[in-house]
Amino acid sequence: MSAVSVKRPAVPPGLVVVDKAPGMTSHDVVAKVRRILGTRKVGHAGTLDPMATGVLVLGIERATKLLGHLAMDTKVYLGTIRLGAATTTDDAEGETLSEMDASGVTDDAVHAGIGKLTGDIMQVPSSVSAVKIDGKRAYARVREGEQVEIPARPITVNRFDVLSIRRAGAVVEIDAMVDCSSGTYVRALARDLGADLGVGGHLGALRRTRVGPFDLRVARTLEQLEENPGLSLDLDESVATAFKRYDVDERQTAALRYGQRIPAAGVQGTYGVFDPDGHVLALATDEGAVARPIVVLAPAG
Repeated sequence: MSAVSVKRPAVPPGLVVVDKAPGMTSHDVVAKVRRILGTRKVGHAGTLDPMATGVLVLGIERATKLLGHLAMDTKVYLGTIRLGAATTTDDAEGETLSEMDASGVTDDAVHAGIGKLTGDIMQVPSSVSAVKIDGKRAYARVREGEQVEIPARPITVNRFDVLSIRRAGAVVEIDAMVDCSSGTYVRALARDLGADLGVGGHLGALRRTRVGPFDLRVARTLEQLEENPGLSLDLDESVATAFKRYDVDERQTAALRYGQRIPAAGVQGTYGVFDPDGHVLALATDEGAVARPIVVLAPAG
């Protein structure tokens, strides 16, 4: 008697917000979520370093179409900066390049140094970052023994708040909250603070608490996801959370489904178009007097 194959129920589209554990790459998380949910259609909206923990946003099924359009322009981190040593990776996983006694660094000097790293500044990303140089990741070039020089680029540090300062012999540890623009490297902030204070610095620990509108309140660990597989937000909730909303009537819904034009929403930037039942039809942007669909999200048929 042949074994009867049980067809797994289709996974609905939406987002899974993971509270990533330390030691895992973002690719590791994607692979594990693929297995847990039983689908290959999983992608991530921006990486998180293996050392770091916290919010990693994944798109499932049709929601992978959202990933390149999600407003991930601001991120919030809790980090620990260690003054007294510089490392090859600007974090605790790298080899020590230099050590100096940081015990003479005053609290006032720390606050002044952080002040210089707040606001609109130019930052040189870490040489082992994922920044592409001539089409190749910087960290890949470093692994191959290349000397990597990455040009400085503009970033915005909205807030850089000192939560506590601890002293242990020659080392000073600073717990801080950083609210910054996408593309900011917190380990580069640690490196630059240490360099400015003349004692060297690196990032000892990092936890991302928010990416765009998604924070730890909707995040689950992989263990929790394994126990109770499912989405953090379905497709409608995902778009409503991440984008401005444009509700259309039945006639406009039909027009959009047939590829016809509908009136502009009068909304700046990308927005979600929703039918009268509250289901998302597409992401769109205004182009003159009409709405131009960027991504069609309504199921075919």
